Amino acid sequence: MVVHVVIMGVAGCGKTTTGEAVSNRLGFVMAEGDDFHSQANIEKMSRGIPLTDEDRWPWLRAINRWMIRCDTQGKSTVVSCSALKRAYRDILRNDVPVLFVHLSGSLQLIADRLAKRTGHYMPASLLPSQFADLEPLEADETGSTVSIDGTADEVADHVVDVIDEYRRVSEGTDADRKH
Repeated sequence: MVVHVVIMGVAGCGKTTTGEAVSNRLGFVMAEGDDFHSQANIEKMSRGIPLTDEDRWPWLRAINRWMIRCDTQGKSTVVSCSALKRAYRDILRNDVPVLFVHLSGSLQLIADRLAKRTGHYMPASLLPSQFADLEPLEADETGSTVSIDGTADEVADHVVDVIDEYRRVSEGTDADRKH
């Protein structure tokens, strides 16, 4: 069964680390959502200016097209992408089933992590705007929220469990349709 997972949440919550662990454990193709940003978006964030929805639409559509291409090739994917708003997630899941995994933690915990991070263009000053924009997964969205309290391995273990459960339920649903 082909699965497409978006590891979502605010900057510094561990999306890339978790996505890489999931990719390594399950053999999914990994994409860093930030790699799909335009140079203009990167420069804007580097200057501490939050992106607008208009800045994000092309970025989200590019990620969606990548997942669709992988889907047609029978490849499961994991993408690290903030996906903070429902409207963003709607674009990401357009024409492809997506399991969203929201990595959730306190502002203080994530701010502490961002303060220790080097080599990334996203300044900690944008964290409050990300928390303000964050719309948690709604009941009708396919996904789960995972706490980032604990080690990176523990978080990855929990995410793999969520994916395994999603596969089990989805395959059961597919089997039910065939009978």
